Amino acid sequence: MKISRYYMPTFREAPAEAELISHQLMLRAGMIKKVAAGIYNWLPLGLRSLRKVENIVREEMNRAGAHEVFLPVVQPAELWKESGRWDAYGKELLRIKDRHEHAGCLGPTHEEVIVDLVRGQLRSWRQLPVNLYQIQEKFRDEIRPRFGVMRSREFGMKDAYSFDADEAGAAKSYSQMYVAYARIFARCGLEFRPVEAATGQIGGKFSHEFMVLAEAGEDTLAVCPKCGYAANLEKAEAKVTQQPETDAEPPLQKINTPGQKTVEEVCAFLKVAPQKLVKTLIFESDQGPVAAMVRGDRELNPSKLQSLIGAAWLEMATPERISEVTQGPLGFSGPVGLKIPVYLDQEVALLKNFVTGANEKDFHYLNTNLARDFKAAQIADLRVAVPGDLCHRCGAEFKFQKGIEVGQVFKLGLKYSQPMNAAFLDQGGKEQFFVMGCYGIGTSRTVAAAIEQHHDPNGIIWPITVAPFQVYLAPINYKEERTKQAADRLESELEALGLEVLLDDRDDSPGVKFKDADLTGIPLRIVVGEKTLAKESVEFKLRSAPDKTLVPVGEAAAKAKTLVEEQLNQIARQAEAAEQSALKEIS
Repeated sequence: MKISRYYMPTFREAPAEAELISHQLMLRAGMIKKVAAGIYNWLPLGLRSLRKVENIVREEMNRAGAHEVFLPVVQPAELWKESGRWDAYGKELLRIKDRHEHAGCLGPTHEEVIVDLVRGQLRSWRQLPVNLYQIQEKFRDEIRPRFGVMRSREFGMKDAYSFDADEAGAAKSYSQMYVAYARIFARCGLEFRPVEAATGQIGGKFSHEFMVLAEAGEDTLAVCPKCGYAANLEKAEAKVTQQPETDAEPPLQKINTPGQKTVEEVCAFLKVAPQKLVKTLIFESDQGPVAAMVRGDRELNPSKLQSLIGAAWLEMATPERISEVTQGPLGFSGPVGLKIPVYLDQEVALLKNFVTGANEKDFHYLNTNLARDFKAAQIADLRVAVPGDLCHRCGAEFKFQKGIEVGQVFKLGLKYSQPMNAAFLDQGGKEQFFVMGCYGIGTSRTVAAAIEQHHDPNGIIWPITVAPFQVYLAPINYKEERTKQAADRLESELEALGLEVLLDDRDDSPGVKFKDADLTGIPLRIVVGEKTLAKESVEFKLRSAPDKTLVPVGEAAAKAKTLVEEQLNQIARQAEAAEQSALKEIS
């Protein structure tokens, strides 16, 4: 492919709005172009990498026994109402109406549609298990799209859905997808880590996220260096190290705290440590209002609370709702006298004589105690893990890393099949609901994540498997007849060996060509020029290494083929190692 015939507009500078290096480099390399906030055109160079990611995903999904389908982007509201998510999903769901005033949405995910597809079709246990997947565009109306295709409103995704007859079958399907994901991300040349995760808006019983390790990641991972436990910060469980307090319990005392609302203000006013003040936070959920309590020096983890109470959705209550529920204003909430369920972080349960709000303006309670002054609906780990915390499994200190979520696998159970009445007949002829799993990969995000992990100050350094081309052929003074003939002949030889070649036939200086070669990150650069040809040679340089070598012209195509195959074989070995590691982790 000659650059003069290829639509690949490159730029020396990136727009000021591009914060992440992947966003900057994708714009500069002519891979994407912004249409609107969170919506991008994919240009030919970017699309080649995206399609390579998709092909790796497709090959591994097929290898795992899944079958590809293609589902509609527009989904009817009726299906979402059946599952209960039409009102619960939130503002990210872009709701629309057609000319007949029929309500629908642009699909952010396809659980409802896939359940509707199989119900009535899969009628017997003999037809199970089934795993159906698609690779398609999704739309989520992000409140603040940013970072290019890393967090866009419209994005590429592979989503798969498994249907099993029982929990044992569903666990097997989950394990197969876990292993397939490990192979996919290893084949994409990524350093990644599976971590336990919250199920979020998808719901279900259990989940793992696949995180690409990168400082630009929005997610924080808690990793145990001793036992290997790893979890997203939303899920990470820390070991409780303090002992239960055994102090005597003085009477509950209401004290005036005029204008003191924040933890810092109340602690300073009462001269107590933040560990002895307990925050009471009020939330709204589909289960009704609930209260949650954590120490003043801790942060509550809403995901843990939502999972604990089994809520489809959970959000902070408004000041007006707090006043209605507690009979007091924001900043003075406490558990004493509350008529809603109170959920307690496990550290709070160890305290005696702590400070809480009194549900009255400008008043707090001293000497609040569990059991005597209020009851807890449940005690659990509800706080965010922090540096210095210990692993709840082995007691080693957590290490924290940044990661980019590129995939997630869920055990859904009956969350969608039961409300949507998707059932089959078991071996005894009895009707049972499908036990489901759900498995997503952000294909467009994976492209960006690869760049975040593989770049230098000069541009992208593509893993060979997802590079848009394998060879960047850069003739110096292409108009010179001998150079042109040598470059054209080498291009033909390389392509005859099955290599993907981008020939820079532009009438530009060597510096411009070399900068674009580095910027676009194509793994192997071959320079053809009068100086090299005078030695009957061409110059080879791997994008991932600083060295340049001269290769005889007659051996250049075979040498390029060998170098490309070496890189492909290395990644294939990494995929095999990732598979073996995943099998151990999930067993």
